[in-house]
Amino acid sequence: MDNLLDLSDRLYVDVLDFAHSTPGWFQWLAEVWTELGLLLFGALFLAGWWRSRNGSSTAMALAFLAPLATAFGYLVSEALKSLVDEERPCRAVAGAPASLIQCPPHGDWSFPSNHAAIAGAAAVALALSWRGIALLTVPMAILMAFSRVFVGVHYPHDVTVGLLLGGAAAFLFVRIGRKPMLALVETARSSRSAAVVWCAGHGSATPADASARPARRARARHGAR
Repeated sequence: MDNLLDLSDRLYVDVLDFAHSTPGWFQWLAEVWTELGLLLFGALFLAGWWRSRNGSSTAMALAFLAPLATAFGYLVSEALKSLVDEERPCRAVAGAPASLIQCPPHGDWSFPSNHAAIAGAAAVALALSWRGIALLTVPMAILMAFSRVFVGVHYPHDVTVGLLLGGAAAFLFVRIGRKPMLALVETARSSRSAAVVWCAGHGSATPADASARPARRARARHGAR
C-alpha cells in the first residue's frame, strides 16, 4: 500500500510538472474544464430526456434515472470521503510545484475525488440510457478526472477510485431503479395532467412496453381500491 501511495505521489508531481510546462492558454482550458465538464454532463442529461420523450417508456425511465444515478454516485463518494481524512496533495506533497488553482481548505479531504465520481457516474448512467453516447461520455469522464490532478488538487489514486466508484454506484442504481421508474413513467404517460404527460412524453411503445402496460395499469387500479 505504501508503495502504491509513493507511486501516486510521484505521478502527481510528474503531472504537475507537465502542467507547469504547458502554455498559459492550455492551463486556462484545464482550469475551466475541471468545472465546465460537469455542466456539459448536465446538458447531456437534458438532451437525453428530450430525445426520450418520443421514445419507449424504457428509454424515458433510463433518461430519468441517469441524473439520479449520478447524484447517488456523488453521495457514495462523499460518504467515503467523510471516512478517509486524506490531506490534499497541494498541501501534503513536499517539494511539489504549486497547484494551478487554489488548494481547497483543510478539512476538504482528497480521497476520493467527488468530481471524478460524478463524472464516472454520469458517463455510465448516460451510456445505459443512450446507445453510443459512451464514445463521448467515457473520454469526458477520464479528462475530467485527469484535470483534477493536472490543476493540482487530487492524487492520481483519488481520481481513479472516484471514477470506478461513481461508475459502479450508478450502474447498481440503474439496475435497481429501472423497474420502479418504468412503472412511474407508464403512469405519468397515462395521466390526465397535460404537464405530467409533457414531461414524461407520449412516447412510442415497444412490444415489451405494450405487453407490460395492461398488467401495470391493472395493478395500479387494484392498488387504488
